[in-house]
Amino acid sequence: MKTATIPSLRVEPVLRRAAEEVLRDGESLSGFVEYAVRAQIQQRQEQAAFIARGLASRDQAKATGVYFSSGAVLKKLEARLAKAKKASA
Repeated sequence: MKTATIPSLRVEPVLRRAAEEVLRDGESLSGFVEYAVRAQIQQRQEQAAFIARGLASRDQAKATGVYFSSGAVLKKLEARLAKAKKASA
């Protein structure tokens, strides 16, 4: 597989120093930047999927006329949380 490059990035010296100060043992600045780019891509993909699910849910509620109160949703989430805590204990 061929590799590709990401354009070089010009930053203020203070930002570069701050990045270098948080590098872990054996970690390169390039590795840090690659990790940050991958993490941001994943976060944006997850955010887009979250928004898509929310819009689909809204459309389904409009189409069916079935809505749930925030109190009912919170109660169900609290029950799930309590079940998960009990299972992990």
